[in-house]
Amino acid sequence: MFRRRSASADTDSAIAESASHEAAEATQPKGYTPKKGVPTPKRKESEKDLRRPLNAPQNRKEAYRAYRDRLERQRQRDARRSGAPKGEERYFRQQDHGQARAYARNYIDSRRSASEFFLPFSIVIIALLFINHPVFQVMVAYVVWPLMMVTIVAEGIMVARAIKKRATEYFPDDPTVKGIGMYAAMRQLQFRRLRLPKPVVKVGDDPTPRRFA
Repeated sequence: MFRRRSASADTDSAIAESASHEAAEATQPKGYTPKKGVPTPKRKESEKDLRRPLNAPQNRKEAYRAYRDRLERQRQRDARRSGAPKGEERYFRQQDHGQARAYARNYIDSRRSASEFFLPFSIVIIALLFINHPVFQVMVAYVVWPLMMVTIVAEGIMVARAIKKRATEYFPDDPTVKGIGMYAAMRQLQFRRLRLPKPVVKVGDDPTPRRFA
């Protein structure tokens, strides 16, 4: 008997509270939004939070350590830029290390190829396409350009195979022999003056290592 009265009393109080809440909302003007309990941040504060780095130093010690790391990375980059063109191997990129890679560079640098003029040829062909002559444009687009591409691809395949074969004979235990064909083909596509590391042999020199010459 007492349980029924308490349950009915709780139900009546809940109905009264919801009715009062609905009545209060009805008296508010149209478009009213109830408060969220937390003030809405200003636009400047929101933008400031978005611009804040995720890994910002928490104190002066961490900021000084990050500053020293940046200086060290900058020093290493400057050393690589100044040392690599001079032929200092310690400043080379990781893919340029090893005797086999040095032989591949010397092999490419000791000969002339059509592939090293790929960039100038491409610029000339693009310029020729602007000539207002339909027959000439068709010849350039469907004859000259494909012929140049076929020549470069064929030359790259032959050079890659030749260098890989000789490097395997000269340096059988060198792990850098793997991928040396693609390495040589990509170097051959570069203009001679723009190659890094800089060429150390002249055109026409024998690229064979001294101990095998």
